[in-house]
Amino acid sequence: MRVLLVGAGGVGTALTRVAARRAFFETMVVADHDPVRAEAAVAALDGDGRFLAARVDAGDEAAVAALLARHRCDMLVNATDPRFVMPLFRAARAAGTGYLDMAMSLSRPHAERPYEECGVKLGDEQFAEAADWAGAGTLALVGMGVEPGLSDVFARYAADELFDEIEEIGVRDGANLTVDGYDFAPSFSIWTTIEECLNPPVVYEADRGWFTTAPFSEPEVFEFPEGIGPVECVNVEHEEVLLVPRWVDARRVTFKYGLGEEFVRTLKTLHALGLDRTDPVTVPGASGPVSVSPRDVVAACLPDPATLGGRMRGKTCAGTWVRGVKDGAAREVYLYHVVDNQWSMAEYGCQAVVWQTAVQPVVALELLATGAWSGTGVRGPEAFPARPFLDLLTEYGSPWGLREQ
Repeated sequence: MRVLLVGAGGVGTALTRVAARRAFFETMVVADHDPVRAEAAVAALDGDGRFLAARVDAGDEAAVAALLARHRCDMLVNATDPRFVMPLFRAARAAGTGYLDMAMSLSRPHAERPYEECGVKLGDEQFAEAADWAGAGTLALVGMGVEPGLSDVFARYAADELFDEIEEIGVRDGANLTVDGYDFAPSFSIWTTIEECLNPPVVYEADRGWFTTAPFSEPEVFEFPEGIGPVECVNVEHEEVLLVPRWVDARRVTFKYGLGEEFVRTLKTLHALGLDRTDPVTVPGASGPVSVSPRDVVAACLPDPATLGGRMRGKTCAGTWVRGVKDGAAREVYLYHVVDNQWSMAEYGCQAVVWQTAVQPVVALELLATGAWSGTGVRGPEAFPARPFLDLLTEYGSPWGLREQ
């Protein structure tokens, strides 16, 4: 397998460090708009000749397609933020290569009823082109990070092996991470965090379909494993709710994120001030007026999450809570994956959240390379058998857990 990885930020760099320990691929081209970042990611791999650095603008479809052709790549892996999903998705389709991302195409709220009805849903633009991908015999594996990604694999595993009927699948994400020296320092891309937390959350119910609610709605306290403990979780827009019902039969699907009161208050303040906006505003500059996105300014003012590992303490947990019926009896489980920041820093030099996100697409790529997973069209992780993924994840040295509730 020959891979083009676009994006050499925290997740992209962590992905290269995980992949460097595996033998399933021939070449991985690490490309970024900033060639210094791409070169640094490759240089950290101790001369592994399978990795090459390149410069590319993720928004330039022709340039990305040309890079795919130049290196005879089989797969494009998208490790950029969601703004670049569709340009990279289309570039891979134009080049006739497979495609994998960790976040799907962006949503747009309903114009009149944003907190009741869906407008454009996450992934709608990609699924609209599913027939073209299937007709060409190529695969776009969408939402293959940790959440979405591993959480969807857990949903498929629960449906296949743990339940006869599923009442509800609820992804629950929580952590007890702290960052020394910072009052507010998100452990993941603030651009993406603002997008998913301030958009109307989507809920799925079998008799109603997809609908929306208000941001941060339906708070609940969820007990996370391995010492993390109770964390208040709230509804957040996330891909699993749009993916799981396409392949897994469940009466209700939700996603709740353990943000914490201070984090929610900060996000609400950014929204009140208009600093969550992505459309440019004009501000004075040394050489005249400058057009800049307020959200990009917020991101530039905060520390790069990839650099925070040495200051971080604690664990992060991604997981899928499922309730239903097995052999005529009620059952409730939580399938989870915990990463301790101390371990990920010592083992890979990557902070826990970006490492947990990055390891999942590498596992998926290996399954595709070996033929354990195969398919065409636009598919989510739950479209494939779960057991091979979970077994290989454990082989990577990062086991998952199951807790009866």
